[in-house]
Amino acid sequence: MGLHPKGFDLSLDRITRLLDVLGNPHRKLPPVIHVAGTNGKGSVTAFCRALLEAGGYSAHVHTSPHLVNWHERYRIGVKGGRGQLVDDAVFAEAVRRVADANAGQHITVFEILTAVTFILFSEHPADAAIIEVGLGGRFDATNVISDPAVSVIMPISLDHQPYLGDRVELIAAEKAGIMKPGFPVVIGHQEYDAALDVLMSTAERLHCPSAVFGQDFMAHEEYGRLVYQDEFGLADLPLPRLPGRHQYANAAAAIRAVKAAGFTVTETMMEKAMSSVEWPGRLQRLSEGRLLSHAPAGAEIWIDGGHNPGAGEVIAEAMANFEERQSRPLFLITGMINTKDPVGYFKAFTGLVEKVFCVPIRGSEAMIDPVILSNAAYDAGLVAEPMSTVGDALEAIKAVLDPEALPPRILVGGSLYLVGDVLSDNGTPPK
Repeated sequence: MGLHPKGFDLSLDRITRLLDVLGNPHRKLPPVIHVAGTNGKGSVTAFCRALLEAGGYSAHVHTSPHLVNWHERYRIGVKGGRGQLVDDAVFAEAVRRVADANAGQHITVFEILTAVTFILFSEHPADAAIIEVGLGGRFDATNVISDPAVSVIMPISLDHQPYLGDRVELIAAEKAGIMKPGFPVVIGHQEYDAALDVLMSTAERLHCPSAVFGQDFMAHEEYGRLVYQDEFGLADLPLPRLPGRHQYANAAAAIRAVKAAGFTVTETMMEKAMSSVEWPGRLQRLSEGRLLSHAPAGAEIWIDGGHNPGAGEVIAEAMANFEERQSRPLFLITGMINTKDPVGYFKAFTGLVEKVFCVPIRGSEAMIDPVILSNAAYDAGLVAEPMSTVGDALEAIKAVLDPEALPPRILVGGSLYLVGDVLSDNGTPPK
């Protein structure tokens, strides 16, 4: 981080040069499931991994950003078992090799880390590699992959507008850049017709066999079960372990993607995957850890890294569903960075939230000052107050809570960086 520029510099020239020096490890990967989208990338990646592991396949997984530790970005597949986060010594050696090959030339941190992905995944045998795009698609460093087993495009909405454009169709065009001529593509649930039109027309132009959520495959809840259907048949499954109705579509996209990548997917695999899938920091409930001592007794604490208006809508829907099942006063503890739309995020929670407590994100020059973030919450129609830490905010909830009320439901989120701070302070980093 000290040697290389922060942020993004979207181009494939530097990563292509570096990979050539390294012997082009990106051309020596197992079949790749390449995942892009504004929201849902991490969840569909988690479902794909769970499905493959349920079938006894080994799957490498690349995600970004990490929450607490850098090595969370790389999970190395284990045949017949659960993939493991890369060993620190192996990771450090790969970073050294990439740095030596780069020889001090201008490059971003993400490009260095992407080259590390290709080294690790090419040198450890596996049945599949699930690789998540960092930003956009067309010029993302992962897009040197020329022959994916399948490209997956998840829901598209407004985010990273300075890099990707200020309309969903422009952002969709950037995400569609991971499609490769003649290779399959799976298109997840899309809220915006304009985005779907761009994705479908791109797939048609490139002659990509395509499967589209709502047309070629679908999933819905029925009698407390998940019903999945595609052209191959219908499956009656347990509801996903990951909470929220939006996860039904994410699970469906993963099932269809793994099939499109050429793997046999049985109903037994699907059942096991729905029950075993895990994705830290996305509607994750904290049931233990140091921070809980600051919260009101019996409080239900959730963390989620969703940080744009689209994510706010699905998280708010999940909170509303929790409220239907068991009514509790809802409080938000939120921190965000200045590339996001805080008012758009907060508007999704109008009418649901008792009060918002705005906190800083540790070590981030891009964080929105809690006072300014509180003003954004007010602009969205919510009552808000700045606080110094998440622990202080939890204590403040104790102070404002009606003694006669049920224990509260508390959502901590607005940024993956804040979620990382919380997991670190709580002593419960991802494993």
